[in-house]
Amino acid sequence: MRTIAVLNQKGGVGKTTTVANTAAALAAMGSKVIAIDLDPQAHLTIHLGLEPQSIEAGSYGVLTQSARFEEQIVQVRPNLWLLPANINLVGAESELVSVVGRETILQEAIRSSENVFDYCLIDCAPSLGLLTLNALAAAQEVLIPLQPHFLALQGFGQLLQTVELVNRRINPSLRVKGVLLCMFDSRASLPNEVKADIEQFLENARGSNSAWSDACILPTFIRRNIKLAEAPGYGQTIFEYEPGCNGAEDYRKVAEFIHAQFQLPAQTQAVHSVASGEIEAPPDSVETLQLGGTGEDQEPQAAPPEAFSQPQSQEPPPQDTGPVRNDHPPTSPPIEIRQVSKRACPSPTQTDTASSCHLEAAE
Repeated sequence: MRTIAVLNQKGGVGKTTTVANTAAALAAMGSKVIAIDLDPQAHLTIHLGLEPQSIEAGSYGVLTQSARFEEQIVQVRPNLWLLPANINLVGAESELVSVVGRETILQEAIRSSENVFDYCLIDCAPSLGLLTLNALAAAQEVLIPLQPHFLALQGFGQLLQTVELVNRRINPSLRVKGVLLCMFDSRASLPNEVKADIEQFLENARGSNSAWSDACILPTFIRRNIKLAEAPGYGQTIFEYEPGCNGAEDYRKVAEFIHAQFQLPAQTQAVHSVASGEIEAPPDSVETLQLGGTGEDQEPQAAPPEAFSQPQSQEPPPQDTGPVRNDHPPTSPPIEIRQVSKRACPSPTQTDTASSCHLEAAE
């Protein structure tokens, strides 16, 4: 399981929007994805259609009450699960202040599910406190959503220093993998200047021992799009709310880039070996060795939105060099998953009753 912490201590830069829509796009590609809400505001929980008030334990229970991770996650979409949050999470830091090993509680909790899911995306709180520290201890990769403004650069350096500190003292495998520019307006000069400054900074770090030495700016950026701000109010991802808008197109490209470029070294080497003919792919491997499977063996579920019907990538399949995985996944993950229904919210066209939904501004 590749664990990616989506992190920025500045609020309103697109962390929750990035986690919700990237996770949905990866799930639509056939990967099994678990999203973790570590923000006491519970915006990710709301974005994916759950009411925080209905959550009994969630991430708070996992961190403070030793609740089992696999018992607290809920399935919210085909191939997509969520560890929800509620306002109780705000007291987690004070409750854990005297607990030994408090920085690695989440890391230990998700260990039992490492072979169940393909991706784990963590929505971090807008701070650099204990909740964020747990996310960094559990992750292998950091993705930084960044609004291309001058003040955003001021916090960017402090954020990298925090990642470097965690890398040295707690999690040696933690690396900053990418910077995602959100709310980007290519017509203005400032966003392009900020982008050039970050590119130069990352280029200067090449070959160093820093935790961001192999980081890059993602080749796609998230354009300003009001639909991205409207979708959470209906408990929907952008692919369900407005599948043809710029926001849906941008986040689909982000998921494709993560899936294609952030491969683990062994998987990447195996792909090149199969593509070049150095090793022979097993029979039927083109259809069975795609990361996360095709989802065809899953239990029948409601038909996904139109945007969730994108064709599978035709890139050569990775040859698994680790433990043998079941090419035909069971009908459900080998852990207990509680099914929940999405919030009953009106469709985007029913504007006269839209006020009955709990509207939240997207980050």
